[in-house]
Amino acid sequence: MRRLIVAATAVVMALSGCATTGGPASPGNSSQTTNSDLLPGLRGLQDPYPSTYRPLPAEDLAIVGGTILTGTGQRIDNGVVVLVGGRVAAIGGPDTPIPAGARRMDATGRFVTPGIIDAHSHLGVYPSPSVQATSDGNEATNPNTGQVWSEHSVWPQDPGFNRAREGGVTTLQILPGSANLFGGRSVTLRNVPSVSMQGMKFPEAPYGLKMACGENPSRVYGGRNQSPATGMGNMAGYRAAWIEAQNYRRRWEAYEAGGGAGDPPTRDLRLETLAGVLSGDILVQNHCYRADEMMLMIDLAREFGYRITTFHHASESYKIADVLAAEGICSATWAGWWGFKMESLDGIEENAALLEAAGACTVIHSDDETLTQRLNQEAAAALSAGRRAGLNISEEVAIRWITLNAARAIGVDDQTGSLEVGKRADVVIWSANPFSIYARVDQVFIDGARVHDRFDPTYQARSDFELGQPGQENH
Repeated sequence: MRRLIVAATAVVMALSGCATTGGPASPGNSSQTTNSDLLPGLRGLQDPYPSTYRPLPAEDLAIVGGTILTGTGQRIDNGVVVLVGGRVAAIGGPDTPIPAGARRMDATGRFVTPGIIDAHSHLGVYPSPSVQATSDGNEATNPNTGQVWSEHSVWPQDPGFNRAREGGVTTLQILPGSANLFGGRSVTLRNVPSVSMQGMKFPEAPYGLKMACGENPSRVYGGRNQSPATGMGNMAGYRAAWIEAQNYRRRWEAYEAGGGAGDPPTRDLRLETLAGVLSGDILVQNHCYRADEMMLMIDLAREFGYRITTFHHASESYKIADVLAAEGICSATWAGWWGFKMESLDGIEENAALLEAAGACTVIHSDDETLTQRLNQEAAAALSAGRRAGLNISEEVAIRWITLNAARAIGVDDQTGSLEVGKRADVVIWSANPFSIYARVDQVFIDGARVHDRFDPTYQARSDFELGQPGQENH
């Protein structure tokens, strides 16, 4: 991940009725393997900062007449999506029954997709406008800062969240930076206005552990004349940390086997995060550009008995697409970002398409406060490059790169990412085909509630920071 210096002074906006406190927990997600017998001393893995997210009031709605890309690989022309109680209640062709009392919204000539999911964002931890005081995305004080959680740096009033929502983004994974071998925990957010991080926090979404291989940690710490300073120093640092985490678990296991007699082992927040990966409760989100280094990280995961969920940036994933498909590891990448440092030099625009053709989990992410507003265009560029290379990938498949596959990459694919009955009603209505450069987001719904409407100023939220600024007088 490129180091973003995005920071700043913004605050909450106020969409009318934006209550984000208290509310029932959502069902667990299928991508998260949880340990129901978590050792008592490791209960720090359970969340002491619970979500207070509550969906906004949502009317029952039938979106009719549009071209639907479901996110499951299906395209429905002249389709119908029915939203009831904040969930997808029905989806199908023009004969799909519409419940009495549901309001009809005409989407004729437009496209309907699931909400866009950005699997790699730093909004809130590098907010805009950029100032050093709030550049809180990287605790670059030690090669292993597994004890830090990105949610404790999230500034929910970052205007970037509004901009992302205007681009159709309904869910984001906020990651710490990549200076460290172990950068800390990620958090997944619902992209709704809130005065608190907890009011955005996706209920029961799994945490991720940000790891970084390659040039970043060796440059940052080698420049300080400390380890790691090389690729082999990186690997040695990972291995030492995992050995320490295994020993930490064993100490708690021995304490519990002894019936809890005596003083328990001292809690260690850094090791609790790593132990959470070993137990399957925390997903590994691994910054890694080069194919050879990804292969090393896969071997490292085998050595210590965990699995990698997603390689981020993954510029050379196309070189090992068959391996990634076999391992079930997602690649979150771009189309056009390459060559800005040596490890990204072999990035190609066809990367995503080659991964898709090999059957690997393919994701387009942003890592940028501007690109997150146009993830549909980045996916379109990757799709176009693949087609020029002779890979005939359909739009109904490619939309998964920014919807269902992205949800899988962060462990929430049983709740969002596709328009399927029972899932959260996260929906975007586009003015045209979302793979067209001319497409604009008309409306956005999160849990069935309208949170953006480019035709209605009531649903065009601005942060308090922007109130009174030039050009914002009408908001």
